[in-house]
Amino acid sequence: MVTFSGSPKESLNSIIKNRALIISLVKRDVISRYKGSLFGWVWSFLTPLFMLSVYTLVFGEVLKVKWGAGGNDAPGQFAMLLFAGLIIFNMFAECINRSPSIILSNVNYVKKIVFPLEVLPVVTVLSTLFHAAVSFLVWVIVYIILFGLPHPTLLFAPVVLIPILLLISGSVFFLSSLGVFVRDISQVVGLACTALMFLSPIFYPSSSLPTQYQFIVHLNPLTLPIEEFRKVAFFGIPPNWSSISIYLLIATLINFVGFYFFQKTRKAFADVL
Repeated sequence: MVTFSGSPKESLNSIIKNRALIISLVKRDVISRYKGSLFGWVWSFLTPLFMLSVYTLVFGEVLKVKWGAGGNDAPGQFAMLLFAGLIIFNMFAECINRSPSIILSNVNYVKKIVFPLEVLPVVTVLSTLFHAAVSFLVWVIVYIILFGLPHPTLLFAPVVLIPILLLISGSVFFLSSLGVFVRDISQVVGLACTALMFLSPIFYPSSSLPTQYQFIVHLNPLTLPIEEFRKVAFFGIPPNWSSISIYLLIATLINFVGFYFFQKTRKAFADVL
């Protein structure tokens, strides 16, 4: 019987050993999304630019929504803070929503013993990260237009995002495997992501909530990455290193647990499918 190691070392070794395959599959996934369209992959740049323009017009010019309690927001500030939060949430939600169908939509790979199935969740995360990176680039360009050169703390943005990427990766491993055995999980995941969107400080700062409800938002795994990303990217405030370090440890553990679960259950994929 074929056995698959679920150790953290194997997780890293698989990525290194199959890096060429992963890059190829990520390219295919990104290109296939816009296959047949007139502008092709350029839509990955135009879409976030259009959405940010809409947010700026609607929330900044029409509704005059303010982020700060004092109402002294600069023009476009609410839209930029909203979009910054959505970059994190959309990256999380797209990966999580796709997770239950990753193996189900690649049955032909399951039948091939030599194919490294563990790369499929990684491909999903990286292809989603590509679109998030493009959205972030659009955000930076618009920030420069509206506010001038970004704060030097913007360089900390990748450090802030590493923990949430590890958490997403572990969740994708777990859900992609669970989705093979429990088909209803995709419906549950969709509802959970909708709930998380409103429980995340995307449309509002967590400090604006009544004190007795703030703990609920802070239990949300998206809250810390969203708020820290806004701090370093928009407000020019250094990240909270102690909070990020704790988050990183927990996210790393979730990543390895998710990979372990995937490796230990994958031998049953072919029987179920």
